[in-house]
Amino acid sequence: MKKIILIFLLCFGLSAKTITPNDVYAEVMLITDEIHYLLKHYGIKHDHEGIIERTTVSSKLKPRNVWQITYEIMVKINILRQEYKLPIIEPINMAPVLHLNPDLVYEQTQRIQTELKIFMARQGIKQPKRKHIIYKGKSPLDVFIGLSHISASFDELNGGRFTPSYVFGEQMRLYDDITLIIQHLQIDDKTIPKQKNIHATPEDVFKESMKILDKIKQLQIMAGIDFVDFLEFKKGNETPGEVYTITQMILAELQTVKAYLGIELITPAAIKYNTKTPVEVEQLVSWNLRKLNLIKSLNKR
Repeated sequence: MKKIILIFLLCFGLSAKTITPNDVYAEVMLITDEIHYLLKHYGIKHDHEGIIERTTVSSKLKPRNVWQITYEIMVKINILRQEYKLPIIEPINMAPVLHLNPDLVYEQTQRIQTELKIFMARQGIKQPKRKHIIYKGKSPLDVFIGLSHISASFDELNGGRFTPSYVFGEQMRLYDDITLIIQHLQIDDKTIPKQKNIHATPEDVFKESMKILDKIKQLQIMAGIDFVDFLEFKKGNETPGEVYTITQMILAELQTVKAYLGIELITPAAIKYNTKTPVEVEQLVSWNLRKLNLIKSLNKR
């Protein structure tokens, strides 16, 4: 029966459509138009040039990094829903894989558009028809920058309600992933949180996060996994939103280590925390780094 179906598909050319970066970029531009429309609807000034300056990078990113930004956007859609008294939805999470299929980014753009349509319908906002433009020569990096622009625009739409508490929740996801890896490798973990740095700022948290990425890079090289250079993400005077993004990149990179080790458990969505400060986030990030530094080999003892 399977052979008959295969022959039918080959004869009639009904194979799966190949999704290209051009296709994904076209969807990203549609989402961008929707966000700009909502900003205008609510009378919110859009700092287009400032966002471009903060979100433009030229790093050789992987599809996993692009996908992770779509997760970030879904979280910010929840913040928008909460602001307008709508129940939140749990963002989609991915099982650990060494090489994420780029088509999955396209799927996420469809989910984001659907959620925006639902929000606008619930708010009685007329949805204008959008022209689907065909693009050429676009790369995954173009898609990443476009999605990063959307994410930053959501911060404007949400009135800057992106706080260290959200970063803390994502760092707790990272804590759970690192703990899982350490247990899998049968490493004795006696680390404890260090004393709080009462002067810690989001920029301090960002610097510690970059150290975590450096450690993950070492593990990836050890395992023969393609790594990413995130140095360009360092802009200075980082905001909680930018710290959140670098935390998402950490989570994306750590999934490759989990996949290499055969760990199939999906990282659960973040638990909501309130009233967390950069001081508490920096303490947790530093703890995560010390836990990661226990890993000297990716082989079980």
